[in-house]
Amino acid sequence: MTAARATADALRQLIALLEAERQALAGLDIEALSLAVQAKERCCELLQGNTAATLDSECQALATAARAANDVNRRVRNLVAANVAARLDALTGAAGLYRAD
Repeated sequence: MTAARATADALRQLIALLEAERQALAGLDIEALSLAVQAKERCCELLQGNTAATLDSECQALATAARAANDVNRRVRNLVAANVAARLDALTGAAGLYRAD
């Protein structure tokens, strides 16, 4: 297997893992999220050493798609965090401010 083929395969796997991570985030499935993150880290290790200059056009497109999927996951995570913060604010009757106790 060529290096370009291995990189493309790793990027495809990363995109699939990012989709699994998004589904786990949306479903608040901590076990699935943990598994997806661990697999994603292993996949990123396979991609280590690659740079934009070393990627062919297919890999560049896959890397761009992976970046977009990661950005979606970041937004989903932020929405979940904001929802939790709002619920905690409602329970405590206070806005999410830090205060010295």
